[in-house]
Amino acid sequence: MSQAGMPAPDSEAVSKQQPSNAESLKVAFSSDSDHRPTNAFRNLLGNIGYRYALVFVWVVMVVVFSLLRPTTFASVANFETIFASQSVLTVVTLALLLPLAVGEFDLSVGANLGFAAVLIAVLNVHLHWPIWLAVLIALAAGAVIGAINAYFVVVVGVGALVCTLGVATLVTGVGFAVSNYLIISGISASLVDAVTYRVADVLPLSFFYAMLLATLMWYVSRYTPLGRHMLFVGANREVARLSGLPVQRLRIVAFIGCGVLSALAGVVLAGTLGGEDPNAGGGYLLPAFSAAFLGATAVSPGQFNPWGAVIAVYFLVTGITGLQLLGLSDWIQDVFYGATLVVAITLQHLVAKRRAAGGFV
Repeated sequence: MSQAGMPAPDSEAVSKQQPSNAESLKVAFSSDSDHRPTNAFRNLLGNIGYRYALVFVWVVMVVVFSLLRPTTFASVANFETIFASQSVLTVVTLALLLPLAVGEFDLSVGANLGFAAVLIAVLNVHLHWPIWLAVLIALAAGAVIGAINAYFVVVVGVGALVCTLGVATLVTGVGFAVSNYLIISGISASLVDAVTYRVADVLPLSFFYAMLLATLMWYVSRYTPLGRHMLFVGANREVARLSGLPVQRLRIVAFIGCGVLSALAGVVLAGTLGGEDPNAGGGYLLPAFSAAFLGATAVSPGQFNPWGAVIAVYFLVTGITGLQLLGLSDWIQDVFYGATLVVAITLQHLVAKRRAAGGFV
């Protein structure tokens, strides 16, 4: 009995009931180490899913269409066609990323593209100018169109949507006047060969030009001050201005660069067709916007980025091709592009909010 009249505690029983300090630390450490790799792995998977969900959906789409149409969709010829036919759309989508990166819109990219093809055809076929000179003039015309947009939007302060829509209508009209509404064929074979020659009889050179452009734009946007500053301006123009960035100059560069790259897409179109169709340019506007906004949900979610745009271009054409092979008419193309644009803008808005809230990066 103890002095208080209570039985003394059994030291062996106490030791069984209460773990020592060393054992407590061991349990806590092992528990923390058990959960830390699991949480890191989950975060890694979540980050991959966040960045590449569009790629996963693309793969699922390919599998589904291959099962439904194994002889037509799941063929080498079909996949060659898919990847070989989107060079023009890829280039014009990449062009559109420049104004979007600084928070602007350019609705003249399709008209610019078509006008460049018209200029090349008229100068080379009708006026017999050297093809290299016709291409340079077409690119210079694209720069002028971009400069006109930049002047009215950046300097004068006109809304980008209204201004670029007006410029697009003007340029389209000039293209009709120059071509007299005629389809012109017979462009120099040197341009046709430079665009359509197939490497290993599989993919045309235009595909590799588009991939090279995407790589260059990815490098500039990720590793150069120019690219980072443009994204900064697009994220918050006023904060960028207070930080000392030349906001007006960057917006001007974006519009002019977009004009040049849109004209480059016209060069690729002229070489692909071996001529020009004055109505062709307008058909690229909606697909380019759909791919640009859908691409902003992939690779670098919440930001307009080159590789996301490239993935989106081929995602869209895969979906349209599969639906058409299932028997749906050509109207499905407009429906698919329009619906995708609405969904893409919504997703881009949501992922931008998630980035701002400190979600996956």
